[in-house]
Amino acid sequence: MKQKMLIVERTGKMLASNVRSADTWMQRLKGLLGSAELPVDNALWLRPCKGIHTIGMKYAIDVLFIDSKNRVKKVSTNLPPYRICRAVKGTHSVIELPAGSVQNTEIKRGDKILIQSRNS
Repeated sequence: MKQKMLIVERTGKMLASNVRSADTWMQRLKGLLGSAELPVDNALWLRPCKGIHTIGMKYAIDVLFIDSKNRVKKVSTNLPPYRICRAVKGTHSVIELPAGSVQNTEIKRGDKILIQSRNS
């Protein structure tokens, strides 16, 4: 089975080594709700998606708003439970990451996210 990982093109740093996609309406609706945590090196990529909320979640997350060319439009770090976070113009999808991921990878607005497959 091929796992997908996310790399920050500018730095070459791995953003996540285990990426799960939420491509259907139901998958996006559920998102991370009901999970006890988002493990380190994991991510949820919601496509298409214009904004997210953490209502009902038990932990904080980092959030990247991505355009159709996989460039970061907005970065939101350590978003606590019970918050709403809207996207900026041009957002096509959203990547949800464990809190602290953005700081560890030095990602910033304008960076391109590369999606690579790896064998597991």
